[in-house]
Amino acid sequence: MPLLDALLVKEFTDAGWWGSDTLSHLVRSHAASSPEGLAYITSQRRTTWSDYDREADAFASALLELGAQPGERAAVLLPDSEVVHAALLGTERAGVVAAGLGWRAGIAEIAHLVRRTGATFLVTMEERKGTPVQALVNQLQEQGLELDGLVVVHDGLPRAQPLTRRTAREAQTPLGPNDLYLLNSTSGTTGMPKVVTQFQNRWLRFVQHAIDCGNLKGDETFMSVIPAPFGFGLWTSHFAPTVLKAPAVVQPTFDVDEVVRLIEQEQVTVLCCVSTQFRMLLNAPRSLAADLSSLRVMFTGGEMIPPDRAAEFEERTGAVVLSFFGSNESGAFTATRYDDPPDKRLTTVGRALPDMHLRLYDEDGRDITSSGGPGIPGGHGPLACAGYYDDPEANSKLYAPDGAMLMGDLVTIDAEGYVQVVGRTSDIIIRGGKNISALQVETEVDSHPAVDQVAVVPVRDEVFGERVCAVVTLTDGSTLTLDDLSAHLLARGLGRELLPEHLLVLDDLPRSSGGKLAKGQLRTIAEERLL
Repeated sequence: MPLLDALLVKEFTDAGWWGSDTLSHLVRSHAASSPEGLAYITSQRRTTWSDYDREADAFASALLELGAQPGERAAVLLPDSEVVHAALLGTERAGVVAAGLGWRAGIAEIAHLVRRTGATFLVTMEERKGTPVQALVNQLQEQGLELDGLVVVHDGLPRAQPLTRRTAREAQTPLGPNDLYLLNSTSGTTGMPKVVTQFQNRWLRFVQHAIDCGNLKGDETFMSVIPAPFGFGLWTSHFAPTVLKAPAVVQPTFDVDEVVRLIEQEQVTVLCCVSTQFRMLLNAPRSLAADLSSLRVMFTGGEMIPPDRAAEFEERTGAVVLSFFGSNESGAFTATRYDDPPDKRLTTVGRALPDMHLRLYDEDGRDITSSGGPGIPGGHGPLACAGYYDDPEANSKLYAPDGAMLMGDLVTIDAEGYVQVVGRTSDIIIRGGKNISALQVETEVDSHPAVDQVAVVPVRDEVFGERVCAVVTLTDGSTLTLDDLSAHLLARGLGRELLPEHLLVLDDLPRSSGGKLAKGQLRTIAEERLL
């Protein structure tokens, strides 16, 4: 059964939004025209376009040697180095659908995604977190999962390791731009992740919007510190650099001092990171002495963007802070632009992308766009995925009655068309019948000078149902009490009904394998510590 409706493909192709190229075609072309040009840069290695092309073929060959058939699934569990990009390109060339797993995922999440995607092969390193690959295979077997073969990366090169007897396949059968080529997951912030269907044309179109909004040129140097298998990481490290024939600086693990060093050394012009990461960069002593003036643009998002810190980033680097408002599922509905007024860029998520037909809906799925909101954003267009994989129940909640894909946020639209996020439908704390936006409280708590990172979660209460808990990490040498925080928030004009009633200070905030705050885990931690 085709992934996409033929009439939809024709509509978007005729409009010029989708084409016939794939990433594989582009890399082949770059390898032929600029074999020594740089594709990926890490602290240890500089990978040329010819290297990238050759290593992608090596991954494809390893899968063919294992007898992988067109359309079968291979779970890709690799760190965010040049290797994961070669592996994803290799699965595409072999005609195999990659199941992208976050390198930091735990065994429960890995087993869940292997089972949900039907993966029969695993592409991974010889060791992960000091554990040999065979131990991982054994853990999967204990979960009732049997694999037919492994592609194990040894000294940077893939090696086929059969686990069952299969006949090798000779010819590559590359996937097309509208074929299912990747199954990745939602961030899993509130439970086990759902599986999202991915095809290339949606992300190739996304890159065109990024080029337009960011005024990007052909001489950029990217740096993406977002996990590659997820939506934000896909377009910033896998698609956009190749479309622009630009090098991308990537890191197997996020190290803020190394980020600063590489920005300076490689003269990075486009930085892509979540809000927590750029705040860590601002807080890093090394950044104070570094020359970061090469930066022109920072694309951020994935969580609350603190406007004060974003403005500080612009002042210290000269870069323009931009964001897309969307999700792994929707791609993007809105974007801020290079030429937007600073206050709009830093306090809104920009204006609607015309090809995504943004609308606002109430909780019953009725169109309330004319009201300006608050409402649930939804739409349809060339950036949207093809829904969740084999999950009718989840898909029933993903779409409005008129077929628009929905997000779990609440937004307003002002008279100039700028969209502002005012909360999440799944991130609302209900205290004594009053709806409290966790996002709103997070924004206020984040303004306290002692706070480094913050998440606001509900804690169960027998009287009020839920109470507000602020979970924070602190800047070096700082202390904070609940009374101090309350006084600060009251001074900023926050209503007493929005004040956190619990404060929990942690050394670090747990994150999902996609890099977002793991709020489900945080809520559990808060209730265990406070109740």
